[in-house]
Amino acid sequence: MKKTILVTGAAGFIGYHLSKKLCKEEHFVIGIDNLNDYYDVNLKKSRIENINSENFKFFKIDINDQNSLKKLFSKFKIDRIIHLAAQAGVRYSLENPMAYVDSNLSGFINIVELAKSNNVEHLVYASSSSVYGKNEKEKFNENDPTEKMVSLYAATKKSNELIAGAYSHLYELPVTGLRFFTVYGPFGRPDMAYFKFTESILQNKTINVFNYGNLFRDFTYIDDIVDGINKIHGVFPNIVGKNGNQYLTEIYNIGNGNPIKLLDFIKELELNLEKSSKKNMVEMQPGDVFKTCADIKKLNNLVGYEPKVDFKEGIKLFIDWYKSYYAI
Repeated sequence: MKKTILVTGAAGFIGYHLSKKLCKEEHFVIGIDNLNDYYDVNLKKSRIENINSENFKFFKIDINDQNSLKKLFSKFKIDRIIHLAAQAGVRYSLENPMAYVDSNLSGFINIVELAKSNNVEHLVYASSSSVYGKNEKEKFNENDPTEKMVSLYAATKKSNELIAGAYSHLYELPVTGLRFFTVYGPFGRPDMAYFKFTESILQNKTINVFNYGNLFRDFTYIDDIVDGINKIHGVFPNIVGKNGNQYLTEIYNIGNGNPIKLLDFIKELELNLEKSSKKNMVEMQPGDVFKTCADIKKLNNLVGYEPKVDFKEGIKLFIDWYKSYYAI
């Protein structure tokens, strides 16, 4: 059934790919984004232009602009919200903490309030694997403790989960949180390591390889992430109303489940670029974790989520896009 879906952060990496997918599924997508300059604004504008669908309508709105958000909801009957807008980046949270308070906390409250007051069917929001912090298990499970976070970014994402749970309980609001694991692919974020590595290798610049390359990340290709989100927004949490038990939000890992060593990832970039990198091997950075790996059984059991793109194929697709986009 065709729905009107608000995608916040529509000019972002995941928001762009998701909006394209939803439009192809014949949903009407309202995309909002403040188009800030955290990274190249032209890339964000290119994403919006590339959606190119009659089912998509874009508005430049900041999620902290309550008046503009209220006007949007008065103009459109929004059935579902997929909330992806946030201040991204673990390391940047050390430099500019207030950007995370404004977007990831105040902005999040605005969206949840609008979902509540407008009887939205389902609010799906982006959490992060960073909430697991110094989890040393082989695979991170949704029931694992999340008290040992190592960055402000992670703390704001955990706060989102707590806020969503409280609103869900108080107002019977169907809310689902998705803990994303290192997403990569075409039209990706220039602040991400794989993007920076590619740029530096092509320009013969030295790359900083943290923890001497002995890091593992659960790299997840963008199409697999979008497939999971697309499957989940129409599946509402199994909830009990005011006369029954506690009403809680659901949280799911959404990743690949097969972590790749950083040095192996760099080697694959070099292979596709047909060029070696100049490496500066450095120690672990504040806010970083040694390894991430998603246990995706819960999402698989619910909607049959199963990643299909391995990292070698994914890197090739990214490099092909990079060369085309930057005319290399």
